[in-house]
Amino acid sequence: MTRVAAVDCGTNSIRLLVADADPATGSFTELDRRMTIVRLGQGVDRTGRLAPEALERTFAACRAYAAVIEELGAERVRFVATSASRDAENSADFVAGVRDILGVEPEVVTGDQEAQLSFDGATKELTGDHLAQPYLVVDIGGGSTEFVLGSDAVAAARSVDIGCVRMTERHLVEDGTVVDPPTHDRVAAIRKDVEAALDVAAATVPLTEAATLVGLAGTVTTIAGIALELEAYDSEAIHHSRVSRGQVRAITERLLQSSHEERAAIPVMHPGRVDVIAAGALVLLAVMERTGAHEVVVSEHDILDGIAWSAA
Repeated sequence: MTRVAAVDCGTNSIRLLVADADPATGSFTELDRRMTIVRLGQGVDRTGRLAPEALERTFAACRAYAAVIEELGAERVRFVATSASRDAENSADFVAGVRDILGVEPEVVTGDQEAQLSFDGATKELTGDHLAQPYLVVDIGGGSTEFVLGSDAVAAARSVDIGCVRMTERHLVEDGTVVDPPTHDRVAAIRKDVEAALDVAAATVPLTEAATLVGLAGTVTTIAGIALELEAYDSEAIHHSRVSRGQVRAITERLLQSSHEERAAIPVMHPGRVDVIAAGALVLLAVMERTGAHEVVVSEHDILDGIAWSAA
């Protein structure tokens, strides 16, 4: 067994997983898993740079994670950064800050590498659930969405820039404030961007060939929690739950028609997702319509678990 620490720094959140892992036997014991909304990608789509306040929020979370990693005595640490830090002109500031705090070089992975890690994390334990293969793993992040098709190994993968934060900032913000509820034209603009991105993804990944659609990340898990009518966020209840396309459509319409206060009052809603969940739901709904999937299998295990396995 090797004690590893994995950090996934995305556009909207930064997450930590500390676990004991043995790739030879498949043994995996989770010791600590936590998430902090830092909105690292704040304004990146518009300015091309990481905002100073966004960097400081991220570094504060890194300092807290460093204390956990030291306390638990992780032998290996891998830090993976995704869409926002790939896009930013000043990504060197981000890299230097993380190195100073955690003592490891953050890996600003490509979209294809991100897709491979997501697939590994999401599917390693699915074989026991008797789900039909191949899987299409869809990871809806803040800045990008990854599509990965495969069974035992990845057959095709593509990352496209249709994350929930990016779509919100591009189409649902006016004078620095999210429009509640968005107009029909704003929703249509998101759908147009998403459909165009799906065309790009489909050129590499045969989206309609999957037997099982597997959904990852906060947008999907939050929608699952709403579908299950949970009174509080419950990872065990959400993990490997199934949400129908009809449920996703109804929840998307509800989110688009609700105010900030109404979304914030949903029991499973993380405060950092209140303003971006509607755009994320639109992405998921469009994916299900394009692929023809009648349901999505929801996984709480994703790129973070893939990073941990790779570190071990």
